[in-house]
Order: sequence, then structure tokens, then C-alpha cells
Amino acid sequence: MLILAKSILAMMIGFILSSILGLLLIPALKKINIKQRVSIFLRGRHKEKNGTPTMGGLIFIIPTLITTFLLIIMDKIKFSDNLFIVLFVFVAYALLGFLDDYLSIKRRNNEGLTEIQKLAGQLIIALVFFYIYLKSGSKPTLNIHVLNFKLHMGWFYGVFLLFILVASSNAVNLTDGLDGLAGGLSVIAFLAFGLITWGSTWVAGYKDIAVFCFVLVGSLLGFLLYNTNPARVFMGDTGSLALGGTLAAVAIITNHEITLIVVAGVFVIETLVCIIQMSSIFLTGKKVFLMAPLHHHFEKLGWNERDIVKLFWTVGMILSMLAICFGVWF
Repeated sequence: MLILAKSILAMMIGFILSSILGLLLIPALKKINIKQRVSIFLRGRHKEKNGTPTMGGLIFIIPTLITTFLLIIMDKIKFSDNLFIVLFVFVAYALLGFLDDYLSIKRRNNEGLTEIQKLAGQLIIALVFFYIYLKSGSKPTLNIHVLNFKLHMGWFYGVFLLFILVASSNAVNLTDGLDGLAGGLSVIAFLAFGLITWGSTWVAGYKDIAVFCFVLVGSLLGFLLYNTNPARVFMGDTGSLALGGTLAAVAIITNHEITLIVVAGVFVIETLVCIIQMSSIFLTGKKVFLMAPLHHHFEKLGWNERDIVKLFWTVGMILSMLAICFGVWF
């Protein structure tokens, strides 16, 4: 019961702090002209969103860090090596996204870091992750507990980590295209992984990582007060890269890399649609979808933005419930 009480308290503190920070930060972002410039391909349906403040990921990043450190200082959770890895990835990807957003705003377009620069940053983060992960006593082993399957991967595990971190962070980034879409799906995903981590008793500091996930859920709920349609602020790459990277980090540490595919199923589908679309255009010169990612395809079909978001949230919830059964119950 104690871990449940801690989780609810952590979620409540994260929600209150992010709700208050949103009230203070959004006017400040407007004042210093930290505004999103909508792509020319979307200005038909999204023209009213042009000029909406961005970098709103700070609304849930800062409260999550403050709450986590308060809980550590109050000795409510322990500062373990694994919790340090999660916090490192969370902050490192947030800083990478912040730099990308800053350059986009400074240049007055949507072109921040180049793909090579982003990949280089993600590679450095993955290498540091791998080093700390091994130093903490963890093994470079793919472990699927439900199937009692283990595969020792050696140095190739570092490549595997890079792939998961890059894929997950970019998947959330691609999905962040409609009001509340990526934020709501992230609430569902981290709630699921909080429960899954809670059941990962073989992981050192598993309770503390679970509480962190619940803190982030609360902070994201506070952010959604300002991000659901019509959005008053966007999370930007600052938020989306941090969420995707952290989700991957929690999955890796708890040995639920395969479960991640199910929990992040909507993010995965959005990414696959982009890959299929680009491949088809490159190979045949024709589009498979009206527009990629998938949420824009539904928009082109005439769907209302809120209905698309509700549909994707519902699918995300169903997949996460299946993943909880797969990752905890069975």
C-alpha cells in the first residue's frame, strides 16, 4: 500500500506544480516570442495554430524533476543507479530538443538541428547510457521474462540501445502533430510502464522508477490542461524527444523492450506510416497515404481533429492494457 500511496502523492504533486507552471510560463513564452510556425503543408487546416507558444515541454519537465528531487531529499524514494540513468536520459533528450526548438525559433522557420546533428546527439546520449548501464552491474542481455528467453548481445547491445532510444524519441516527435495527441498517449504509456515497473521486482530501484513514472504522468496531466484542443501551448521537440527517450530508457532498464512495442503501438504505427510513405514515393513516385504521419491522413479524409485524438487515445489505452497483462500479469 505504501508504494501506491507514494505513487498517488507523486502524481498529485506533479499535477499541481505543472498546472501552476503552465499559468506562469505560457504568458512568458508569448512575451519573448517563443512561437510555433506551422508548416506550409498544414496551414490550410492549422492556420489558427500559427504563433502558438512552443517549448511547452518545460511545463512537465521542470515539475517532474523538482518533484523527483523533493522525494529523494525527503527520503521517500532512493537515488539508485537506475533512477539516475532514467533522469539522465530525460534531461539529456530535453536539452537536445530544447536546442532544436531554439534554433528553429532563432531562424524563424521549422529547421532546427539537421538530422545528422540530431543523430549525433542521440548517439552520444546512448553511449553514455550504455556506459552507466554496464557500470551499474546490468548485463548486455535481451531478457524476455514471459517467454523465459535470454540473449547475450555483448557490444551489439549498445547498437540495440541506440536504435530503441532513437526510434522511440523520433516516434513521439512524429506523433506530436495534433492538440493533445502525443501528450495524452504519453500519459497512457507512462501510466502503463509505471505499473509494469512496479511489477519488475528483479530491477534494482524498481519502486523508485515506478514513482518517477507516476510523477511524470501527473505533470503531463497538468500540461494537458493547456495542450488539449484548442491548444494554448505546444510541447515542441523539448518535450517530445524527452518523452520518447525516457519511455525507451524505462523499458530497457526493466527488460521490457518488446513490451514497449505494444505500449507505444500508436507511436510505432505513426512511424511506420512515415517510412511506408517515403519508401513508396522514392521507389514508385506515388503516395500510399494522403499525408503522413497517420493522423494527417485522417485529417485529409475530413475527420475532426478531436475525433482523431480520441480514436488514437482509445487505441493507445487498449494496447497499454494488453501490455500490462503481458508485462505484469502473465
